[in-house]
Amino acid sequence: MSQLKSRLKSLADADEVTHYEEALARYLDLELDAERFTALRLQQGVYGQRQEGVNMVRVKLPGGRLDPARLAVIAEVVEKHVPQQVAHITTRQDIQLHHVPLAETGAVLRRLAEDGVTTREACGNTLRNMTACPLAGVCPREHTDVTRHLDGAVVHFLRNPLNQQMPRKLKVSFSGCEADCAQGLIHDLGLVATRRGGKTGFTVLAGGGLGHKPHEAITVAEFIEEADLLPAMEAVITLHNKYSDRTKRAKSRVKFLVDRFGEEGFVARFEEELARTRAALAGKPAPRGEWQAGRTGPASGSIPGTGAPRLFFAQRQPGLHAVPVAAPLGQLTADQLAGLAALLGEFGLDEVRTTQDQNLIVLHVPTARLSALVERLARLGLKTPQAGDNVVACPGASTCRLGITTSMHAAPKLSGGRHDLRIRVSGCHNGCAQPESGDIGIYGEGKRLHGKLIPHYQMYFGGDGTSACGAIALKGPSIPSARIAQAIERVQKTYDAERVEGERFFGWAQRQGAGRFQSLLADLTQVSRFELAKLARDHGEAADFRVVPLGGGECASATDVAVGRAFFDAAHERGYREAFVFQRKLEDATACAEAQLKLVAEELANFLGGGKIRTLTDAATALRGLTAASFCEYQPALYDTAAVVKGLTTAVSLGERLAALDETLAAINAEGTEEAEAKQVFAHIDRWIVDAAALCQSRDPQLDLRGALPPLPAAPVSAGRVAQPTPAAA
Repeated sequence: MSQLKSRLKSLADADEVTHYEEALARYLDLELDAERFTALRLQQGVYGQRQEGVNMVRVKLPGGRLDPARLAVIAEVVEKHVPQQVAHITTRQDIQLHHVPLAETGAVLRRLAEDGVTTREACGNTLRNMTACPLAGVCPREHTDVTRHLDGAVVHFLRNPLNQQMPRKLKVSFSGCEADCAQGLIHDLGLVATRRGGKTGFTVLAGGGLGHKPHEAITVAEFIEEADLLPAMEAVITLHNKYSDRTKRAKSRVKFLVDRFGEEGFVARFEEELARTRAALAGKPAPRGEWQAGRTGPASGSIPGTGAPRLFFAQRQPGLHAVPVAAPLGQLTADQLAGLAALLGEFGLDEVRTTQDQNLIVLHVPTARLSALVERLARLGLKTPQAGDNVVACPGASTCRLGITTSMHAAPKLSGGRHDLRIRVSGCHNGCAQPESGDIGIYGEGKRLHGKLIPHYQMYFGGDGTSACGAIALKGPSIPSARIAQAIERVQKTYDAERVEGERFFGWAQRQGAGRFQSLLADLTQVSRFELAKLARDHGEAADFRVVPLGGGECASATDVAVGRAFFDAAHERGYREAFVFQRKLEDATACAEAQLKLVAEELANFLGGGKIRTLTDAATALRGLTAASFCEYQPALYDTAAVVKGLTTAVSLGERLAALDETLAAINAEGTEEAEAKQVFAHIDRWIVDAAALCQSRDPQLDLRGALPPLPAAPVSAGRVAQPTPAAA
């Protein structure tokens, strides 16, 4: 088994694929509500498209890492289930498969899972695919191979109750040194390996993001030790889960929390949360890497620049090279995927990675095999990147429900020129192609001129997503789509004529200021009535431009069932409770147990018609005081008299048991308690939560709590201080 194969452990779960397949069958048979199925579908990385009946399946690749076997299985799936026979590499190092018939999505997930590949949490309001430096593990500059830390973080957070019902998505990057090739500046959470006074650890960034209101990440911790990596990550994620806006999803990202609390306020809350997560995770093994003294200095033949290399590059392992492979606009055919998998196997190469610039990079190529590999890649229609082709594009209006312009048709007409500028093309302001981090970035929008809707691209200049010396790009003018190539070419010529010798476009653009680009391109923004006809069509379109209202993107509008979220948050508190029990910190464990109860009890009472609840005592009183009328308020038509009586009896019983548990927890806090006795109380709390879930699911059979409920002991627990629980209604 190769070294990579041993580290690329299976992230798939066959049981959850079965669960998805069963839900899919129920949905197709009209037995499952569309909103509930959408939430499950997104959790499994299956996203809706503009086109009815087909979906995008997003393959999750932490750090973009692949081996020949996994390349081959993706090629097989593309050939069998993707009509266009094309896969798309994303700026988050995922691979997307478009136009997959909904009825076939279960088979796609099943086949990927057989080779350990998962799509879990590639979409939805959760922790998305974690990205990493494309040269992690082989870069001469790095302090450590961050893929080892990334692996530990992926295992810790995948399927973690904490991030199953978040307000919105959260994006994470890992960089192996201060060059920050993974672009922590534009991520919700960025981890940058560093050294301080002989110690090794990470700088923690938070609050970066593009799209609506671009925001540079702030430094929330200049240095944390390696052992505190997971607690620091969990602290930022917890702040997002606790405080981000669940009603205005467009403003529900970490960057808006930074604005809401202010930098100092956000850092203070981070430090407060870190103290708790550090204590709770104290007994959990931390991801560890091998640290070395990385080379320093400007980019050269032996030290890479930032981002993925675009030429062969000598690895820090003597005699081995990284070979970049261009995938124009991130597109690869099934034949190219299968051919590449076979070629790597033939050459004895076991690692290839996707990059944030939508290309591939093959690692560990011996010097003597470079020419032969390049020649064989050419037979597959694959070549190394060429000057000018550093153009990244999202699918845009071709498939995306949010897309406004046809970015995939505009992008092939653009070039970075002889200076190989980074061109980033997005089909809407959400910025999946990261336009605000490119040398020149554009995103699609519609503007009404003389009563006619004309496709436009909003331009940005001089962006760089690296935290060491980067910045969000300067906002330029909005240019009609038909003139965008002309605008980019004019800016390139101006840069070529005015730049100081050796000056990067980033430095030149930032030196110019936003006003310069407004004036430079002012004439291209002007449209007379007589020019409307030739500007009215978007690239690749035969009809005049229009914006099709499709109800927005799914991830921001996925149904958030409050009572369901409460069970997941309670599961997270239970994890902390058990960690504190293991550490013999009963006071902390009891606080977590109380939080478990409060989370579920509040929402249970609201769910059953008990009104707004603030304390456990209030919840117990509300449950005990339920009447048939209040109990039936939620979907009354679904229940006959016998069901109402049974459910009401169970709810009142839960209220009685909750009151007893509330008193018991107060007694534990007021006097010394033996560990064994506390564990008995905690077991009763778990039973109460399971019974509460059963009642909720009897009222709402489509409520999906998979992964949220505590496991119960095979034998009943002894009564201890509280009355023996009775089974809830089925």
